[in-house]
Amino acid sequence: MIEIKNLTKAFGNFKAVDNISFTVGKGETFILIGTSGCGKTTTLKMINRLIEPTSGTVTINGSNIQNEDAVNLRRKIGYVIQYIGLFPHYTVAQNVSIVPKLLKWDTRKIKEKIEELLNLVGLSPKEFRNRFPHELSGGQKQRVGLARALVADPPVVLLDEPFGALDPITRGQIRAEFKNLESLLKKTMVIVTHDIYEAFELGDRVCLIDGGKIQQIGTPKDLIFSPANGFVESFFSSHRFQLELQVLKLKDILDITQKREITIKKVKEFGLNDSLLYVFEEMEKAAPTETMKESILRVKDESGKPIMEATTEGVMSAFYILKSRLQK
Repeated sequence: MIEIKNLTKAFGNFKAVDNISFTVGKGETFILIGTSGCGKTTTLKMINRLIEPTSGTVTINGSNIQNEDAVNLRRKIGYVIQYIGLFPHYTVAQNVSIVPKLLKWDTRKIKEKIEELLNLVGLSPKEFRNRFPHELSGGQKQRVGLARALVADPPVVLLDEPFGALDPITRGQIRAEFKNLESLLKKTMVIVTHDIYEAFELGDRVCLIDGGKIQQIGTPKDLIFSPANGFVESFFSSHRFQLELQVLKLKDILDITQKREITIKKVKEFGLNDSLLYVFEEMEKAAPTETMKESILRVKDESGKPIMEATTEGVMSAFYILKSRLQK
């Protein structure tokens, strides 16, 4: 879907991006993360030609983007930025309708699409379509920005620190909603973030950059348990334990967890794809006075059928067994 080949961007003698190459598959969520000033945002902006490369190529669906008019290219790529970029004198509906009007959609189609997308991002059209940006909270503005990026149904969506301006609670809520938006499930997305947990939660693969060079590309599990070099290992070291729990899911430890007989007792239930970090956080909330040996959880398969019961202690023990195997 997207192919970056030998891409370089130099500002004078300084190389912000230094000969990087990677591909992003159709429907993949690809994360760019790294130290401040490492070149991740510069890389993102070269994909929609907000910044022109010094050398190298960017192709989308096999076509070199340099052969296409830059304005037309951007109309076909969704773009979400940290501070949203809503026009203050436009209503929510007017902000969302900018690209459809440029594409000369008829009025009825625009109205229907606005209502569809506002509902999709959790904003009632009746309540919000005529509001101005100053009448919205930070989370509401971010939802409008996302609706605007999706309105023309672009196959590619670029997001630059999309949740960075939000408070931690709102950020977590929007991120959870973002993961489950049906309109995003088949999109090819490239996301820049400085938030490690966000990168691992949203990304199919993560690209870690330092000094304009790629240090490692892989799944979150790859980066944590098979770091390519000392920089990769040190970059995640201060959050390592939590990240280990985040990248491993219940399905990963199913066969090595000491199981209990499944009962009809009401206990906290989880799915196979729930991360171990989420499981432990939720178990702490559900049974704050119980020890790990006392608290019991149930795991269900995709059809909702119970397949395992275990103590929180049993799940933690299985995590350490798997961790030792992955680190060999």
